[in-house]
Amino acid sequence: MSATAIVPELDADLATTDFIKEMVRQTRALDSYGTCDGWPTERLLAPYILTKAQRREIPVIGDPDELILARIKAYHNAIAALIEKECGLMAVPLINITHEGFGRALITVGKLVVMDRTLRDVHRFGFDSYAKMKDDCDKHLSVALEIIGRYPEVAGL
Repeated sequence: MSATAIVPELDADLATTDFIKEMVRQTRALDSYGTCDGWPTERLLAPYILTKAQRREIPVIGDPDELILARIKAYHNAIAALIEKECGLMAVPLINITHEGFGRALITVGKLVVMDRTLRDVHRFGFDSYAKMKDDCDKHLSVALEIIGRYPEVAGL
């Protein structure tokens, strides 16, 4: 199964959101060899979208490859960049994943942990649609900003 064989359509309104723009930036930043240069947004972000049928084709047990790890990093880097944009403080993502596909994603602002997410079966990392991916980001973003608002002195350290 090729991750880029099916290119889902991206809604025009969704394509102009800060999240999608940041995802494109982060995905291109991790493309050190320029393999994806010139690709349209839909093709570039297509590997993040997995339909139920595509997910069924992926074995339940599997080890993540470097491309999947790069996508996970790009996704969490985009969340961190949006946190920075909203609050003006540096947000740092930390991702630790074992070779078996289990781990944790943290985002810190100052000395404050604003996101702590357990990752499992990362070889199957993906979202049903671009809208679901944005909704997941928005959920993490709103919780992180609420935590920063509650503890600004720790976030400023």
